Amino acid sequence: MITEIAPAPRKAAAEPAGTRTGRRSWDEVPRWQIYVPLTVYLLFTLVPFYWILLFALRPAGSTSLVPWPMTFEHFEKVWTERSFGTYFTNSVYVGLATLVLTTVVALAGGYALARFDFRLKRGFMLALLCSQFVPGALLLVPLFQIFAKLSMINSLGSVVIAETVFQLPLSMILISGFIRNVPYSLEEAAWVDGCNRLTAFRIVVLPLLRPGLVAVGSFAFVHAWNHFLFALMFLSDQGKQTIPVGLDTLMSADSVDLGALAAGGIIAALPVVIVFAFIQKWLITGFSAGAVKG
Repeated sequence: MITEIAPAPRKAAAEPAGTRTGRRSWDEVPRWQIYVPLTVYLLFTLVPFYWILLFALRPAGSTSLVPWPMTFEHFEKVWTERSFGTYFTNSVYVGLATLVLTTVVALAGGYALARFDFRLKRGFMLALLCSQFVPGALLLVPLFQIFAKLSMINSLGSVVIAETVFQLPLSMILISGFIRNVPYSLEEAAWVDGCNRLTAFRIVVLPLLRPGLVAVGSFAFVHAWNHFLFALMFLSDQGKQTIPVGLDTLMSADSVDLGALAAGGIIAALPVVIVFAFIQKWLITGFSAGAVKG
Protein backbone atom coordinates (compact mmCIF):
# COMPACT_ATOMS: atom_id res chain seq x y z
CA MET A 1 0.00 0.00 0.00
CA ILE A 2 1.41 3.31 -1.08
CA THR A 3 0.64 6.30 1.02
CA GLU A 4 1.42 9.89 0.30
CA ILE A 5 3.89 11.36 2.67
CA ALA A 6 3.12 14.89 3.65
CA PRO A 7 6.07 17.19 3.21
CA ALA A 8 7.74 18.38 6.32
CA PRO A 9 6.77 21.87 7.30
CA ARG A 10 9.28 24.48 6.29
CA LYS A 11 10.97 26.48 8.92
CA ALA A 12 10.40 30.13 8.74
CA ALA A 13 13.38 31.87 7.30
CA ALA A 14 15.19 33.90 9.81
CA GLU A 15 14.78 37.58 9.17
CA PRO A 16 18.01 39.47 8.80
CA ALA A 17 18.76 41.83 11.55
CA GLY A 18 17.37 45.29 11.03
CA THR A 19 14.38 44.29 8.84
CA ARG A 20 11.77 44.75 11.53
CA THR A 21 10.07 47.96 12.46
CA GLY A 22 12.37 50.79 13.18
CA ARG A 23 14.48 50.46 10.01
CA ARG A 24 13.70 52.84 7.13
CA SER A 25 13.47 51.13 3.77
CA TRP A 26 15.72 52.44 0.99
CA ASP A 27 12.71 53.49 -1.11
CA GLU A 28 10.93 55.42 1.61
CA VAL A 29 10.97 59.17 1.05
CA PRO A 30 11.10 61.66 3.92
CA ARG A 31 7.90 63.66 4.28
CA TRP A 32 9.61 66.99 3.73
CA GLN A 33 10.69 65.87 0.25
CA ILE A 34 7.00 65.49 -0.60
CA TYR A 35 5.54 68.48 1.20
CA VAL A 36 8.10 71.04 0.08
CA PRO A 37 7.60 70.52 -3.71
CA LEU A 38 3.83 70.38 -3.23
CA THR A 39 3.88 73.61 -1.26
CA VAL A 40 5.98 75.33 -3.92
CA TYR A 41 3.61 74.07 -6.62
CA LEU A 42 0.54 75.28 -4.71
CA LEU A 43 2.10 78.71 -4.20
CA PHE A 44 3.01 78.90 -7.87
CA THR A 45 -0.57 77.96 -8.80
CA LEU A 46 -2.65 79.80 -6.20
CA VAL A 47 -0.78 83.10 -5.91
CA PRO A 48 -1.91 84.29 -9.39
CA PHE A 49 -5.52 83.44 -8.48
CA TYR A 50 -5.22 85.38 -5.24
CA TRP A 51 -3.69 88.29 -7.13
CA ILE A 52 -6.66 88.37 -9.52
CA LEU A 53 -9.10 88.24 -6.59
CA LEU A 54 -7.15 91.02 -4.91
CA PHE A 55 -7.46 93.38 -7.86
CA ALA A 56 -11.11 92.46 -8.41
CA LEU A 57 -12.26 92.92 -4.80
CA ARG A 58 -10.24 95.85 -3.49
CA PRO A 59 -11.23 99.48 -4.24
CA ALA A 60 -9.69 101.29 -7.19
CA GLY A 61 -6.40 102.94 -6.32
CA SER A 62 -5.78 100.75 -3.28
CA THR A 63 -2.40 99.11 -2.84
CA SER A 64 -3.33 96.85 0.06
CA LEU A 65 -2.32 93.20 -0.07
CA VAL A 66 -5.62 92.26 1.59
CA PRO A 67 -8.93 92.97 -0.20
CA TRP A 68 -10.39 95.01 2.64
CA PRO A 69 -12.66 96.88 2.59
CA MET A 70 -14.13 94.53 0.01
CA THR A 71 -16.00 96.01 -2.93
CA PHE A 72 -17.85 94.63 -5.94
CA GLU A 73 -17.74 97.84 -7.97
CA HIS A 74 -15.48 96.27 -10.61
CA PHE A 75 -17.91 93.40 -11.18
CA GLU A 76 -20.82 95.83 -11.46
CA LYS A 77 -18.83 97.97 -13.89
CA VAL A 78 -17.91 95.18 -16.29
CA TRP A 79 -21.34 93.53 -16.09
CA THR A 80 -23.33 96.68 -16.89
CA GLU A 81 -21.09 99.35 -18.41
CA ARG A 82 -18.88 96.98 -20.39
CA SER A 83 -21.77 94.69 -21.51
CA PHE A 84 -20.36 91.55 -19.92
CA GLY A 85 -23.91 90.38 -19.26
CA THR A 86 -24.46 90.21 -23.03
CA TYR A 87 -21.04 88.61 -23.61
CA PHE A 88 -21.79 86.00 -20.97
CA THR A 89 -25.14 85.10 -22.56
CA ASN A 90 -23.56 84.79 -26.00
CA SER A 91 -20.77 82.57 -24.66
CA VAL A 92 -23.29 80.30 -22.93
CA TYR A 93 -25.22 79.94 -26.20
CA VAL A 94 -22.09 79.19 -28.23
CA GLY A 95 -20.75 76.75 -25.63
CA LEU A 96 -23.98 74.78 -25.19
CA ALA A 97 -24.73 74.66 -28.92
CA THR A 98 -21.20 73.45 -29.65
CA LEU A 99 -21.49 70.85 -26.90
CA VAL A 100 -24.75 69.43 -28.29
CA LEU A 101 -23.70 69.42 -31.95
CA THR A 102 -20.25 67.98 -31.24
CA THR A 103 -21.59 65.23 -29.01
CA VAL A 104 -24.38 64.16 -31.38
CA VAL A 105 -22.27 64.13 -34.55
CA ALA A 106 -19.26 62.56 -32.81
CA LEU A 107 -21.52 59.87 -31.37
CA ALA A 108 -22.80 58.90 -34.83
CA GLY A 109 -19.36 59.04 -36.44
CA GLY A 110 -17.67 57.25 -33.56
CA TYR A 111 -20.19 54.41 -33.74
CA ALA A 112 -19.55 54.00 -37.46
CA LEU A 113 -15.78 53.90 -36.88
CA ALA A 114 -16.10 51.39 -34.06
CA ARG A 115 -18.67 48.97 -35.45
CA PHE A 116 -18.25 49.04 -39.25
CA ASP A 117 -15.37 48.14 -41.54
CA PHE A 118 -14.97 50.02 -44.80
CA ARG A 119 -12.27 50.74 -47.30
CA LEU A 120 -9.68 53.38 -46.37
CA LYS A 121 -10.80 53.29 -42.75
CA ARG A 122 -7.24 53.56 -41.47
CA GLY A 123 -6.57 56.42 -43.85
CA PHE A 124 -9.67 58.20 -42.65
CA MET A 125 -8.60 57.81 -39.02
CA LEU A 126 -5.15 59.11 -39.92
CA ALA A 127 -6.71 62.12 -41.65
CA LEU A 128 -8.75 62.86 -38.53
CA LEU A 129 -5.60 62.81 -36.41
CA CYS A 130 -3.62 64.94 -38.85
CA SER A 131 -6.38 67.56 -38.95
CA GLN A 132 -5.62 68.33 -35.29
CA PHE A 133 -2.22 69.71 -36.32
CA VAL A 134 -3.77 72.36 -38.59
CA PRO A 135 -4.14 75.69 -36.74
CA GLY A 136 -7.45 77.46 -37.07
CA ALA A 137 -5.76 80.65 -38.28
CA LEU A 138 -4.88 78.93 -41.59
CA LEU A 139 -8.55 78.33 -42.35
CA LEU A 140 -9.92 81.75 -41.40
CA VAL A 141 -10.01 83.06 -44.99
CA PRO A 142 -11.85 80.08 -46.57
CA LEU A 143 -14.21 79.87 -43.60
CA PHE A 144 -14.94 83.58 -43.84
CA GLN A 145 -15.71 83.26 -47.56
CA ILE A 146 -17.99 80.27 -46.95
CA PHE A 147 -19.93 82.02 -44.19
CA ALA A 148 -20.14 85.19 -46.26
CA LYS A 149 -21.79 83.28 -49.13
CA LEU A 150 -24.18 81.68 -46.65
CA SER A 151 -24.98 85.13 -45.12
CA MET A 152 -23.79 83.89 -41.73
CA ILE A 153 -21.19 86.57 -40.98
CA ASN A 154 -21.98 88.38 -37.72
CA SER A 155 -24.05 85.41 -36.60
CA LEU A 156 -23.43 83.22 -33.57
CA GLY A 157 -24.27 80.23 -35.76
CA SER A 158 -21.04 80.72 -37.74
CA VAL A 159 -18.97 80.49 -34.54
CA VAL A 160 -20.90 77.40 -33.42
CA ILE A 161 -20.32 75.63 -36.76
CA ALA A 162 -16.63 76.52 -36.84
CA GLU A 163 -16.09 75.37 -33.26
CA THR A 164 -17.98 72.14 -33.90
CA VAL A 165 -15.99 71.33 -37.03
CA PHE A 166 -12.69 71.79 -35.21
CA GLN A 167 -13.83 69.70 -32.24
CA LEU A 168 -15.24 66.79 -34.25
CA PRO A 169 -12.08 64.87 -35.33
CA LEU A 170 -10.71 64.28 -31.84
CA SER A 171 -14.20 63.79 -30.40
CA MET A 172 -15.02 61.09 -32.96
CA ILE A 173 -11.78 59.24 -32.22
CA LEU A 174 -12.43 59.36 -28.47
CA ILE A 175 -16.04 58.21 -28.79
CA SER A 176 -15.05 55.35 -31.11
CA GLY A 177 -12.60 54.18 -28.44
CA PHE A 178 -15.31 54.21 -25.79
CA ILE A 179 -17.70 52.28 -28.05
CA ARG A 180 -15.06 49.62 -28.76
CA ASN A 181 -14.86 48.99 -25.02
CA VAL A 182 -18.56 48.03 -24.99
CA PRO A 183 -18.82 44.29 -25.82
CA TYR A 184 -20.44 43.68 -29.18
CA SER A 185 -22.26 40.68 -27.70
CA LEU A 186 -24.51 43.03 -25.71
CA GLU A 187 -25.88 44.52 -28.91
CA GLU A 188 -26.28 41.07 -30.46
CA ALA A 189 -28.27 39.94 -27.42
CA ALA A 190 -30.56 42.95 -27.86
CA TRP A 191 -31.04 42.08 -31.53
CA VAL A 192 -32.04 38.55 -30.58
CA ASP A 193 -34.63 40.02 -28.22
CA GLY A 194 -36.20 41.88 -31.14
CA CYS A 195 -34.50 45.29 -31.01
CA ASN A 196 -33.26 46.95 -34.16
CA ARG A 197 -29.80 48.53 -34.29
CA LEU A 198 -30.95 52.00 -33.23
CA THR A 199 -33.01 50.70 -30.32
CA ALA A 200 -30.21 48.41 -29.16
CA PHE A 201 -27.77 51.31 -29.29
CA ARG A 202 -30.11 53.56 -27.30
CA ILE A 203 -30.94 50.97 -24.65
CA VAL A 204 -27.67 49.04 -24.30
CA VAL A 205 -24.73 51.09 -25.56
CA LEU A 206 -25.69 54.69 -24.83
CA PRO A 207 -26.01 54.33 -21.02
CA LEU A 208 -22.52 52.79 -20.90
CA LEU A 209 -21.09 55.73 -22.83
CA ARG A 210 -22.17 58.36 -20.31
CA PRO A 211 -18.69 59.01 -18.86
CA GLY A 212 -17.20 59.30 -22.34
CA LEU A 213 -19.94 61.64 -23.51
CA VAL A 214 -19.42 63.84 -20.45
CA ALA A 215 -15.68 64.00 -21.16
CA VAL A 216 -16.13 64.85 -24.85
CA GLY A 217 -18.95 67.33 -24.24
CA SER A 218 -17.14 69.13 -21.43
CA PHE A 219 -14.02 69.67 -23.51
CA ALA A 220 -16.10 70.90 -26.43
CA PHE A 221 -17.87 73.38 -24.14
CA VAL A 222 -14.65 74.65 -22.55
CA HIS A 223 -12.92 75.05 -25.91
CA ALA A 224 -15.85 76.99 -27.35
CA TRP A 225 -16.10 79.10 -24.19
CA ASN A 226 -12.42 80.10 -24.24
CA HIS A 227 -11.81 80.39 -27.98
CA PHE A 228 -11.01 83.91 -29.09
CA LEU A 229 -10.13 83.77 -32.78
CA PHE A 230 -13.40 82.69 -34.40
CA ALA A 231 -15.54 85.09 -32.39
CA LEU A 232 -13.20 87.96 -33.24
CA MET A 233 -13.19 87.26 -36.98
CA PHE A 234 -16.79 86.24 -37.63
CA LEU A 235 -18.62 88.62 -35.27
CA SER A 236 -18.49 92.37 -35.86
CA ASP A 237 -21.49 93.49 -33.81
CA GLN A 238 -20.56 94.25 -30.22
CA GLY A 239 -23.88 92.86 -29.03
CA LYS A 240 -22.91 89.41 -30.39
CA GLN A 241 -19.39 89.17 -29.02
CA THR A 242 -18.34 86.52 -26.53
CA ILE A 243 -16.45 86.61 -23.22
CA PRO A 244 -12.87 86.30 -24.66
CA VAL A 245 -13.44 89.21 -27.05
CA GLY A 246 -15.05 91.17 -24.22
CA LEU A 247 -11.90 90.73 -22.14
CA ASP A 248 -9.86 92.10 -25.03
CA THR A 249 -12.00 95.26 -25.10
CA LEU A 250 -10.95 96.03 -21.52
CA MET A 251 -7.37 96.63 -22.67
CA SER A 252 -6.45 99.73 -24.65
CA ALA A 253 -3.18 101.05 -26.02
CA ASP A 254 -2.99 103.82 -23.42
CA SER A 255 -4.14 102.18 -20.18
CA VAL A 256 -5.57 99.04 -18.66
CA ASP A 257 -8.22 98.97 -15.95
CA LEU A 258 -6.73 96.20 -13.83
CA GLY A 259 -9.71 95.98 -11.50
CA ALA A 260 -12.20 95.61 -14.34
CA LEU A 261 -9.92 93.19 -16.17
CA ALA A 262 -9.54 91.02 -13.05
CA ALA A 263 -13.31 91.03 -12.47
CA GLY A 264 -13.92 90.07 -16.09
CA GLY A 265 -11.39 87.24 -15.82
CA ILE A 266 -13.17 85.86 -12.76
CA ILE A 267 -16.52 86.03 -14.56
CA ALA A 268 -14.98 84.19 -17.52
CA ALA A 269 -13.33 81.49 -15.39
CA LEU A 270 -16.08 80.85 -12.85
CA PRO A 271 -18.46 78.81 -15.10
CA VAL A 272 -15.62 76.56 -16.27
CA VAL A 273 -14.47 75.96 -12.69
CA ILE A 274 -18.03 75.11 -11.62
CA VAL A 275 -18.52 72.73 -14.55
CA PHE A 276 -15.33 70.81 -13.83
CA ALA A 277 -16.09 70.72 -10.10
CA PHE A 278 -19.36 68.88 -10.80
CA ILE A 279 -18.18 66.54 -13.58
CA GLN A 280 -14.70 65.59 -12.33
CA LYS A 281 -15.95 62.16 -11.25
CA TRP A 282 -17.35 61.51 -14.72
CA LEU A 283 -14.14 62.73 -16.34
CA ILE A 284 -11.99 60.33 -14.32
CA THR A 285 -14.36 57.45 -15.09
CA GLY A 286 -14.41 58.36 -18.77
CA PHE A 287 -10.64 58.54 -19.08
CA SER A 288 -10.29 55.22 -17.24
CA ALA A 289 -12.80 53.60 -19.58
CA GLY A 290 -10.95 54.94 -22.59
CA ALA A 291 -7.56 53.83 -21.34
CA VAL A 292 -8.42 50.24 -20.32
CA LYS A 293 -10.06 47.91 -22.79
CA GLY A 294 -12.83 45.95 -21.14
